[in-house]
Amino acid sequence: MSRKMKRIDWIHVIGGIFIMTSVALGHWISPYWYFFTAFIGLNFFQFGFTGFCPMAFILDKCGMKE
Repeated sequence: MSRKMKRIDWIHVIGGIFIMTSVALGHWISPYWYFFTAFIGLNFFQFGFTGFCPMAFILDKCGMKE
């Protein structure tokens, strides 16, 4: 059974990819990449309180609606 992914699903997928990529880059390239990981975490944190998500704004501009 398959289902159509909603915008919030895409936000979680993209966030997970960004986090995994930045952790890998932090491990193998430079520890400064961990700042990007922290930035993503802070965005998820503030989304919980404000409901504003920059990635949702970008996906809206790309034509993806709820």
